[in-house]
This record gives sequence, structure tokens and C-alpha cells, in this order.
Amino acid sequence: MQTLGFAMCGSFCTLDRAMEQMTALSSQYALLPVMSQNVYETDTRFGRAVDWIARAGDTAGRPVLHTIVEAEPIGPKRLVDAMVVCPCTGNTLSKIALGITDTPVTMAVKSALRVGLPVVLCLASNDALGASGQNAARLMNTKNVYFVPLGQDDPEKKPFSLVADFSLLQETVAAALEGRQLQPIYR
Repeated sequence: MQTLGFAMCGSFCTLDRAMEQMTALSSQYALLPVMSQNVYETDTRFGRAVDWIARAGDTAGRPVLHTIVEAEPIGPKRLVDAMVVCPCTGNTLSKIALGITDTPVTMAVKSALRVGLPVVLCLASNDALGASGQNAARLMNTKNVYFVPLGQDDPEKKPFSLVADFSLLQETVAAALEGRQLQPIYR
């Protein structure tokens, strides 16, 4: 059975959808959960940190990695076959694009990329068509980085926001493991 790293960032309003996808992936893959400090430590109106930690750990059947030191060996020790970031915030997307590794999630991604493992980004960002746009474009042209197809979630109220179609995560992971980018679906 292949193993996926499943990293979660602080797009708190999409964590429930991310957990649903994590559960769906757990029937096909072993999972190694990773959380940013924000998810690991922050209670919000969308849920308590301890509950997210428990759900992720229970789904994966192993503890959540939540430090840079814990995430660093993921690539060199080949602990995963691919790394998923779901949800991936604009902040994390930009750090990945610029090579900044100051969180467990960015370290997990850097660690995977440095040994040529596929990284799947499931973006959820209010500024992906704004400040983070250039970084999304940079990563779309980066070897071994794959995007879950995405679109505007609310063009009227949030004109710079893009959110991945979380229901396409499994299909995107399968394609990425074959070295293919899942193409956008037009509706």
C-alpha cells in the first residue's frame, strides 16, 4: 500500500472538507498526517485544535507530525510516496514557491520535493488571484507539483479567492502518482 503525507494548513473554513477527503483517501493509502502550527494550536469558530488533531490521528492511525524536526525526514527516508497539502493556504503556497521552510507543512513539502516525490496542492485561498497569484503561477510550472482543479468560489463577494474542488483530490493524487496533472473540468 502506498503512503501519502497529508498536510493541513489554516484555511479553517475548509478543514471539515479536508478531513472528509482524508477519510476517503484512507481506504486506498496509508496516511502520514502533518499539521501547521496554526491548525495544531488554534481554536476557531470552525472547531477546536484538539478535535482536528484527534480526527486526523484517528483517521491515519498514527500521531500527527507538528514540528519542523518531525517533518524533515519525510523525503530523505521516503516515508511517503506523495505529499498532499489539503487545504493549502495562500500563505503556505507562497512560502513553498519561494523556498521558505518555516512550518512543518512547508518542511514536509520541501523534503518531498528534494527527492523528486509528487506534491499535490489543494488550494483554498482568498488572495490566489491577488497577492498569491504569481506564486501559484510559479508552482504550476514547477516539476513534481500538481494542483487539484480549482475555481472561484464567490466571484461577487471574494473576487480574488480560489478554492480547489476537494471532490477531485483522489483523482488528482492518482494522476500525480503517474506523473500527470489532472486537467480542469469545465462545467
